[in-house]
Amino acid sequence: MIPIIGHMAIDDSRIEESFIRASGPGGQNVNKVATAVQLRLALADVAGLTPEIHRRVARLAGRRLTQDGVLVIAARRFRTQERNRQDALDRLVDLFRRAAAPPPPRRPTRPTAGAKRRRLAAKAHRAALKQQRRPGPDEDSGG
Repeated sequence: MIPIIGHMAIDDSRIEESFIRASGPGGQNVNKVATAVQLRLALADVAGLTPEIHRRVARLAGRRLTQDGVLVIAARRFRTQERNRQDALDRLVDLFRRAAAPPPPRRPTRPTAGAKRRRLAAKAHRAALKQQRRPGPDEDSGG
């Protein structure tokens, strides 16, 4: 089990790893050895995942979450399988920890007096411009 926070943990036997060839640095070795790792984890397999945290994980994961609810993380930053594997696991745990932290509550704010003045001045200016464009009573309104 990989502990995340509190009662939430990931069963490491539920994580599917597959090694793929990585592009990037590595010289001739890059064409022979599969050093990049791709982790797959079904969100349903995470113990202690509340619906609220599930929504936040889905939002943070973005395109890395499939329609089936499987989280896919690919790591190809390093030249060795082991370092890429550890990098992918670290990113997985980091994603869940960020999702587990509740967002700070929004504190409602009010516009400052200066902001109100500027807004009203801009409105008055815009109204005056539109007023100038209107045809006067002595102008004919034919076009």
